[in-house]
Amino acid sequence: MDEWLFLWLGVMVVTIVIEIITVGLTSIWLTGGALAALIVCALGAPWGWQVAVFFAVTFVLIYFTRPWALKHMNKKKLRTNYEEVIGREVRVTRRVDNRQGTGEAIWNGMEWSARAVKEDEIFEPEEMARVARVEGVKLMLEKMEKEEPQKAEPEQEQT
Repeated sequence: MDEWLFLWLGVMVVTIVIEIITVGLTSIWLTGGALAALIVCALGAPWGWQVAVFFAVTFVLIYFTRPWALKHMNKKKLRTNYEEVIGREVRVTRRVDNRQGTGEAIWNGMEWSARAVKEDEIFEPEEMARVARVEGVKLMLEKMEKEEPQKAEPEQEQT
């Protein structure tokens, strides 16, 4: 029984050290299983029960608590979501000319390199453009369709 007690204690120490080094919720679940097996061992259960408790508790911890823990640990993670710029209007700050290899635009307060989707299109500074797609760190711009001004309908006389 003593050797199994030291085995579970050793597993706990090793998995805690791995968790401290990685800080990624990689082995903490094994620590919980080893703790449960250590308790069962201290109560005098045979080694088969200890191993079964180790695997059962480890599985339960991974299956039920890992998704919750990962969700709450990743709250502070900065998500870039560059996809949300697609289809948005941006303001050109530096002439966009594919042949010259120039162009910059501002979106959401950040300056991006910009190029035209059509090779022969040029965008002048202060012009508004629509983002067709993102290639690497470049916004690929297209001309915005001009909306037709709505004509006012003539008022009808009421009788």
